[in-house]
Amino acid sequence: MTGGRFTRRAVLAGIGAAAVLPAVPARALSLEKIHATGILRIAVYRDFEPWAWYEGTTLRGIDVDLGAAIAQKLGVKAEFRDFLAGDDVDDDLRNMVWKGPATGGTLSDIMMHAPFDRAFALRNDRVVIVAPYYREGFALGCSRATVDCEAPPVQFKGHHIAVELNSIPDIYMSGSFGGALRSDVEHVTSGMAALDAVRAGKSEVAMATRAQVEHALAKGGETLIARKGPIPALTSPGWDIGLAVKDDSRDLGDRLDTLIPEMVADKTIPAIFERYGVTLRAPLAS
Repeated sequence: MTGGRFTRRAVLAGIGAAAVLPAVPARALSLEKIHATGILRIAVYRDFEPWAWYEGTTLRGIDVDLGAAIAQKLGVKAEFRDFLAGDDVDDDLRNMVWKGPATGGTLSDIMMHAPFDRAFALRNDRVVIVAPYYREGFALGCSRATVDCEAPPVQFKGHHIAVELNSIPDIYMSGSFGGALRSDVEHVTSGMAALDAVRAGKSEVAMATRAQVEHALAKGGETLIARKGPIPALTSPGWDIGLAVKDDSRDLGDRLDTLIPEMVADKTIPAIFERYGVTLRAPLAS
């Protein structure tokens, strides 16, 4: 891998290593063993501002701070493993929580930011998804100078629209209203990149998650404003996010189920969200 991109040479090297080296057993730990080792291994998504991203060599974000706070409450040290999202979250759970990548390696005890959804959980029966801690959804950010952000989105025609490639915002902006906005859509690498483009004056409209829009506003500048009204014809009602543990670590999952409400009540979690400019929204599952 060179410059953050996968190369054929790097992939072949990985395959070769897997063929000649013994695989390291993938093993998640129960709560008792976590206390014995003194380490809680936590998986977070890479390049996922405001949840987890690097500032220089420092890993920051809501999920990073929350994972560290969970470890502190458990009386152990947090050890983070950041990873690139796979083709779907099912792949991420397999690689990070219950099986491990093909080349082997140590599993994480917790994966942050797992969808807390019954149907999703049923098809991933090797993990348990617990402790919902936020209700996510989509939002719009617009250029204060050039766009009426409260207007029907079809009126964004002729304005530069930034969205993450192959995302729900991409599908919405490219396909809704008979595809009227398709020629105005530019694809970028992430929701934060779309919002940063508006903040920099390079785009006029961005659609991203609510947390990303609020975080972008908190980063400052007078260019960006957020739509206050609902987004019309958007089929996604929002979703809860929680924590994933391996199916044989249910004691850890049970402790997390009680710990997250305690951390909301003692203001630990609200303070973390406030640090990044994001409003803590209670999950429906709570």
